[in-house]
Amino acid sequence: MKLNLSSRVFLACFSVMIFCIPASAAITLYDKEGMTFSTDGSFNTFYVYSKSDNEIADTNRDQSRVKMGFLPNWIGFNFSKEVGNTTYGGRSSFWVTINDSDRFGATHGITDSGIDVRQFYGTVGGDWGQVLFGKDFTLFSRSNIFLDEILLGYGNVSDTLGLIDGANVSFGNIGTGYIYPMPSAQITYRTPELAGFRLAIGLIDPSRTVDAGEEKLPRLEGELTYSHKFENASITAWTGFLYQKSENAVSVTSRGISYGIRGQFAGASLTASGFDAKGVGLLLGPGVETALGLPTIHDAGEEFDSEGFLLQASYTYGPSRVAVSYGQNELDAAVKWENETTTVAYFHSISDHFKVVAEYNINKIEIGGAEEKTKTTALGLILNF
Repeated sequence: MKLNLSSRVFLACFSVMIFCIPASAAITLYDKEGMTFSTDGSFNTFYVYSKSDNEIADTNRDQSRVKMGFLPNWIGFNFSKEVGNTTYGGRSSFWVTINDSDRFGATHGITDSGIDVRQFYGTVGGDWGQVLFGKDFTLFSRSNIFLDEILLGYGNVSDTLGLIDGANVSFGNIGTGYIYPMPSAQITYRTPELAGFRLAIGLIDPSRTVDAGEEKLPRLEGELTYSHKFENASITAWTGFLYQKSENAVSVTSRGISYGIRGQFAGASLTASGFDAKGVGLLLGPGVETALGLPTIHDAGEEFDSEGFLLQASYTYGPSRVAVSYGQNELDAAVKWENETTTVAYFHSISDHFKVVAEYNINKIEIGGAEEKTKTTALGLILNF
């Protein structure tokens, strides 16, 4: 049940759609009379050695790569303008793959670097809250992935999903703890923070989950977050939801909840998160997985269940941080899919802008009783500005 070549290429292309985390610093290009314009960016490269034992395709192989990590390389631009009691803003970010060196076969050109626009939105805000309109990451599972301890690392790969040789990013904990919040056109309102709580509600461009389907309403997503700081500690908690319907000869309703909590004390951090969904899938959300050759999210309108969780701990001492992570997803399709990954990672800051990373990951993906086990060692360099 190894994905065919075209599906693997599409999956690699979609996998570049990873979101922006705050850079360690931004360069202000203009700041005058209430108007600011700044830029930020990130560069990373990993040496990666993967060893795959694949019962699914009955193959075994070892592979070395020099690739980018879970986050691709990006450059972003930010705009803000104060007009009375209103703040107008916007962001655009451009994401670039460096993984175009493998020129074997028709799917890789001599210069095949992909440039992807993951964020292109405007904002209007004030004491009443903020409205975001444009393209951005969605709300279901948003905090699950934003607060992932190995966000700057490498994470899980497998031949079954075409990620060992994939032309774009590795998968971090996508598919082994959470579902990726696919960037989409949206209109989202965020309330002002009140006693640590903040609510976001978004109208999202709906995904087609049935052939020649009809979506009478946009997808609705939301997330409620809570944060509180103590003298030497902090706590963050969140819950999100997703709901949409697509119909033709059959009707498919995609719905789910995401949730999590993180506690930090001194240099220690503990995080637990998860999701429970129906008609959503295993990795990338409704409407995307079927196009990639993954199992359908429904059978004649009967939606398949999926669920996952992620448990993580980290400790920061001086310029160093150690993180351990375990997560898994399950999809109860006609043939059951299970995907889990265990990660140990070490991050060391040489300066405020430059980090080195060492990581070891074991991924197990099981389809109907057959399993692929992939062990990956990754050593990386990360530069942010």
